[in-house]
Amino acid sequence: MHIVAEDLCKSFKVSKRSPGIANAFKNVFHREYETINALDKVSFEIEEGELVGYIGPNGAGKSTTVKILSGILTPDSGNCQVLGKVPWKERVQYVGNIGVVFGQRTQLWWDLPVIDSFELLRDIYRVPQNDYEKTKDELIERLNLGNFINTPVRQLSLGQKMRSELAASLLHSPPILFLDEPTIGLDAVSKLAV
Repeated sequence: MHIVAEDLCKSFKVSKRSPGIANAFKNVFHREYETINALDKVSFEIEEGELVGYIGPNGAGKSTTVKILSGILTPDSGNCQVLGKVPWKERVQYVGNIGVVFGQRTQLWWDLPVIDSFELLRDIYRVPQNDYEKTKDELIERLNLGNFINTPVRQLSLGQKMRSELAASLLHSPPILFLDEPTIGLDAVSKLAV
């Protein structure tokens, strides 16, 4: 098994807010919380080579699951192993073996050209120069990044940024890629490229 999740549970405490100025003032001194169960005994197994879609309505726990699988969150209970490691316990050794794209977050440096972010990620993941050049060139071609590879990330359209994010997550050739809303803001042609 490449990925095994057993009875994953995760809940969050969220502050309750009542409308009105008086209630807002009251909340400053006395907050009430409610517990939201994001995951309730989620279990699955994914074999090497499988491509799996994890679908559900907003608030169903999809992003929470991806964050647990990538080691960002620790579940309240349950077990999980990815590539033989517990993601949140062995995070440093683990993250070099995964790629992650979150539609709402970036791993690219806002003021730098895309290519400079790629170079920084090459250094972070310690990718040998020859391997990096080969992978980078293939990703630029497949994702059609050539026209804006030297453009600062802040000047990219959302679709260009998402294609660049996908390339950045694959530069170190990870055996597993987690995608959380990777096609947000993409047009039909860009979605096909992804």
